[in-house]
Amino acid sequence: MITQSMLEKVKQHLQSIKNPVAIEASLDETAASNQLKQLLQALQSSSDKIRLSFDGSDIRKPSFSIRQDAMAGENALEQALSFAAIPLGHEFSSLVLALLWAGAHPPKVAESQLAQIKSLKGSFRFEVYMSLSCHNCPDVVQALSLMALINPAVKTVVIDGALFQGEVDERKIMAVPSIYLNGEFFGSGRMGLSEILAKLDQSLPAEQAIGLSKREAYDLLVIGGGPAGVSAAIYAARKGIRTGLVADRLGGQLNDTMAIENFISLPLTDGPKLSSALEHHLKTYDIDLITMQRVKKLRPTDKGEGLVQIDLESGAQLEARSLVISTGARWRQLGIPGEERYRNKGVAYCPHCDGPLYKGKRVAVVGGGNSGVEAAIDLAGLASQVTLLEFAPNLKADAVLIEKLSSLHNVEVVTGAMTRAIEGDDGVVSALTYIDQRDGTEHRLALEGVFVQIGLVPNTEWLKGTLELNAQGEIIVDAKGQTSLKGVFAAGDVTTTPFKQIIIAAGDGAKAALGAFDDLIRRMPQHGDSSFANKNIQGTNEASKPRDDALELRNAA
Repeated sequence: MITQSMLEKVKQHLQSIKNPVAIEASLDETAASNQLKQLLQALQSSSDKIRLSFDGSDIRKPSFSIRQDAMAGENALEQALSFAAIPLGHEFSSLVLALLWAGAHPPKVAESQLAQIKSLKGSFRFEVYMSLSCHNCPDVVQALSLMALINPAVKTVVIDGALFQGEVDERKIMAVPSIYLNGEFFGSGRMGLSEILAKLDQSLPAEQAIGLSKREAYDLLVIGGGPAGVSAAIYAARKGIRTGLVADRLGGQLNDTMAIENFISLPLTDGPKLSSALEHHLKTYDIDLITMQRVKKLRPTDKGEGLVQIDLESGAQLEARSLVISTGARWRQLGIPGEERYRNKGVAYCPHCDGPLYKGKRVAVVGGGNSGVEAAIDLAGLASQVTLLEFAPNLKADAVLIEKLSSLHNVEVVTGAMTRAIEGDDGVVSALTYIDQRDGTEHRLALEGVFVQIGLVPNTEWLKGTLELNAQGEIIVDAKGQTSLKGVFAAGDVTTTPFKQIIIAAGDGAKAALGAFDDLIRRMPQHGDSSFANKNIQGTNEASKPRDDALELRNAA
């Protein structure tokens, strides 16, 4: 449950509650209900602004609702947000933030987004299925919770799929987070507030594109929001030049990474925490941050000023004197029949997020490297049977992981296995077939889930024909990160830099930004750009920036 140390930190945060908050629980006689009751009582003891009752009649038990207390005034919102869950783990910060927002503590959200939420008309009943081990779920849960607490037209129910397995099975949910709106499937996977609002208001991207295209050229524009991109943007901003960063989502692959034990100075952390820390650091500098945007094309301009132009999928166009590309990589797919058809219906790529949905079921893990063996070890504690399939004659993971794997009674390892197809029945995965390369025989595994862990593919499709790439699709760079196109640099997993590690990507981003800055100061005088030469190269004052409440809560949890 909640430790004394966590409770003390929560007490500090809950001091920010301004108006009374009501929690109404619906419980039964199960152990889960008793656990939830203890958690809610601990929260009530942390603030005299919280009123707790056990009078709820929700059909889901255990569950509880959060709302402004009716005693706070006539304008208090009706029940709008409920949790059919015991929100610990990654969702503990979501619970505390919901209490703060219900108690009139202002959220760290742009005024324009708050106005968008308040302007939504109609009736929006959201159900979001999550798991407590999912590090992608809190963004979705927190966005939908905030919407429910500030707009009476929005109702949100947060459901722990592991706690309500019957609903998960009935709706055939095999990946989290999964969102339903008014009973119909709305979307799955990591989504922030901006993306949810954009799906609800289709005119929003076009309106944003008009504004983006009017922005003046950047001295340095970074494409990508992972460790390499954030590092490059910070190093550029510290030089005092006009810096922008475009990213689909901040954090990149960090958001899909759990235990991190090799980032120097942090003996142990996880991807979401490190991603939040990077975002917090990024926002202490004067960097034009453009999120929820994907890049479509790169091309030099015809303005004769050494500018490059970036076309975004939204239709916007941005210009820059120098560019750092750090678009990272994504999970490699098997490319076999059935994989795409059954994605999120039994085919998964994140064992930490989706693993709890396969409790007591049969699963396969494809890939015998470190990520594949780690996935098999994690899933062995949940699934009834795990089969690890490796194409090569031997596993490629570290010896310590292989030793751990061999000690598990419900894991079978098959080497020399070439996966051939994924089959389904009634819309979900039912089997996987593979060829034993030693004798050519075909085998069929009856199962409910396939976790693909076969490495990464660089995100460079949009650069083909523009920059020089190697056979693997990686951007070829020199010692300073310079690409084949003048003024365009690259960093991180998207490049030929060996050893795809977080700390290497961060250093790579710094190197590319410094290389780009060195190139700029040599190029700009040729164009008579005195404004660039006269810029103040001092960094901004980090101490003057506000604290990030979500980051503090994530670290407390």
